[in-house]
Amino acid sequence: MSIGNSPEDERPFEDVSEEARPPVGRALQQARIAAGLTVDDVSTATRVRIAIVHAIEADDFAPCGGDVYARGHIRTLARAVGLDPAPLIAQFESEHGAPSAPTPAAPLFEAERIRPERRGPNWTAAMVAAIVAVIGFVGFTMVNGDDGGRVDVADDTTPSTSPSPAPKSKKPVVPEEPEPSDSAIAAAPQDKVTVRVSAVDGPSWISAKGHNGRMLFDGLLKKGESKTFQDSSKINLVLGDAGPVELFVNGKKIEDDFQSGAVERLTYTKGDPQAG
Repeated sequence: MSIGNSPEDERPFEDVSEEARPPVGRALQQARIAAGLTVDDVSTATRVRIAIVHAIEADDFAPCGGDVYARGHIRTLARAVGLDPAPLIAQFESEHGAPSAPTPAAPLFEAERIRPERRGPNWTAAMVAAIVAVIGFVGFTMVNGDDGGRVDVADDTTPSTSPSPAPKSKKPVVPEEPEPSDSAIAAAPQDKVTVRVSAVDGPSWISAKGHNGRMLFDGLLKKGESKTFQDSSKINLVLGDAGPVELFVNGKKIEDDFQSGAVERLTYTKGDPQAG
């Protein structure tokens, strides 16, 4: 009887020291909740349907329509909630398989050179062309044969003057209304409402609509960026993270104590900030 280690004793130990990472969908959901955003807010900001957002947060990527679309949705949602999309994409590829690089298909058959067949002259087409030429020549001779080819010119001929067409009137070019800039804050017009949003201390998702529901801006405002909006009567504003945001309404700074991570829904008119 031999004495030694059994095969079970020679198996490598499992490394349990590394903390298990949360799934991709769970990581996106936690970041969204930490940013104070709802699924509706994220769907509005990213144009990803609410049902797909719910499915991704539940780690169900089938509604995305394929791995390529799933990676795009993960990247878009990660940016909206303030996450770096690269580790999430890498984790998704490790769980679902990385995309394989396309390889050029080798030709199965070598193309053969096709030699054109030698054809004889098309006598039928040549005969038809000759007949047409003869008929045309005979008709021309019969029409112009009587006067010997002379052209009579009347003595009192006055050149006819045809009225020149009137020039078309050009439509006046209406200058497009320029996009509001920082100078619009310094001289805010009295007949409009002007709102400037600056991401001073960090990024924030911003949504701005005019009085008629027209979308003025909807997206992520990075740190150090600013946006200025103008409308004839009212601007509806949604701040995904109001903490790092600085507001100027009609040339005056808004001194509200916005909390970091708080979602603020604001409305400003021409009389604000007194009424705001």
